[in-house]
Amino acid sequence: MKVAIIGSGSWGTALAQVLADNKQDVMVWGRNLDELVDIQVHHQNEKYFPGIFIHESIQASMDIHALLDAEVFLLAIPSEAIEDVCVTLNDVLDHPVIIINVSKGFHPTTHQRLSVYIKEKIKPEILKDVVSLIGPSHAEEVIMRLPTTVNAVCENEESSIFIQELFSNSYFRVYRNTDVIGAEIGVAVKNIIALASGMIQGLGFGDNAKAALITRGLAEMTRYGVFYGAKPETFLGLTGVGDLVVTCMSVHSRNFQAGLTIGKNNSAKSFWENNTKTVEGVKAVKIVYEESIKHNIYMPITSAVYHIIYENQAPSDLAISLMQKELKSEEV
Repeated sequence: MKVAIIGSGSWGTALAQVLADNKQDVMVWGRNLDELVDIQVHHQNEKYFPGIFIHESIQASMDIHALLDAEVFLLAIPSEAIEDVCVTLNDVLDHPVIIINVSKGFHPTTHQRLSVYIKEKIKPEILKDVVSLIGPSHAEEVIMRLPTTVNAVCENEESSIFIQELFSNSYFRVYRNTDVIGAEIGVAVKNIIALASGMIQGLGFGDNAKAALITRGLAEMTRYGVFYGAKPETFLGLTGVGDLVVTCMSVHSRNFQAGLTIGKNNSAKSFWENNTKTVEGVKAVKIVYEESIKHNIYMPITSAVYHIIYENQAPSDLAISLMQKELKSEEV
């Protein structure tokens, strides 16, 4: 089966290799010529994976027409690029395809979950279904074929089974989940908590503080998701606590690393001046904060991260403020 990967970054490359290992016909499309040449000619993506060779069968092209006979399109791009890609696919596709979304965030303007946005924007005559392939996974480990588990998330179980079977192998195991709301909110909100996790490490706090943050962050994530109709138990699975733990604890996490920089400087100023990477949590926190205010959802960690990043408040001050909030019973 031919699978088109939209995006030549780390996650697109790693998932291309999973599919190539499964003997699928994989074509990577992107806008960065150097990355595409590296994949096509040198069988590497040196920018993201120095010294690692990837499957030789993976093809790469800047020509969107090279993808048009694919039956599955995987979008491995930042959330803000989804809109342009939907427009492009509407223009060039002439047959129905399954779209896999692997981005973890919300649409920056509409605040919609990405699967909702894709379903609205892709013409119905060319869209079989949208499946989110999400969970606790770092591309740096997948590219090395280290054991990883994720979820194929879709209300239509037939579609999620299809994607589950397409990707699963000895090192990449795919489960299924039909709670699209809970799964997609979980993997987006955890990026906010991961920013906070990096901040408290940058401030010099210890494991006790990080355990507390992850636990209360899970409660916050669950509270937000349940408001929108998610199942509480979803947040105890791979797209909830699983993704939360790996993103809050791993040096591979861009959100953790961004928070670490902010914590070490006790300010977001240096981050804004020097960051060149996509950090989904920075975009998500603005959206979730605004939605939580609008709907009166109690989100103290999200609120603190928002004030640090967008109002230049000191992480040390907000950490003290969170510790001195009104005493209460533990609750979700």
